[in-house]
Amino acid sequence: MKIEGKAWKFGDDINTDEIIPARYLITTDPKELAQHVMEDADPEFPNKVKAGDIIIAGKNFGCGSSREHAPLALKGAEIGAVIAESFARIFYRNAINLGLPIIEAPEVVKDADEGDVIEIDMEKGRIVNKTKGKEYTFKPLPESLRKVFEAGGLMEYAKDRLAGK
Repeated sequence: MKIEGKAWKFGDDINTDEIIPARYLITTDPKELAQHVMEDADPEFPNKVKAGDIIIAGKNFGCGSSREHAPLALKGAEIGAVIAESFARIFYRNAINLGLPIIEAPEVVKDADEGDVIEIDMEKGRIVNKTKGKEYTFKPLPESLRKVFEAGGLMEYAKDRLAGK
């Protein structure tokens, strides 16, 4: 699975209320949530982000409440992946369950600037900053987790398995 998109850079401790403000938790529709994704961190973000773009953030991305709305809003906005120095544990698991690719890669975070074009090869564990001509490696996810991402999340993966796919 390859992902390529423009980098959007955020700092440390981006919490779930910044990813999707609590005032919008009246729905679980990913497209409705996407209209407000990251707006408390950058009010123009929902209008600027394009399908496949990549969020790059510092430490503890997704801290705060354990709501699934945060990765759901990112998926609804068609974010290609989130690369961070580290993730809050519950956000990490919710992202996997919903099929949102997430990668811990501190060197990428340190070197990347907003607007850089980033390419990720999930299977090979490779990230290329095409703007800067730099290549990075990360430990590829186990095949079982890659299959969850490729299926679109844990529920879709389970449906595929039950259907014999």
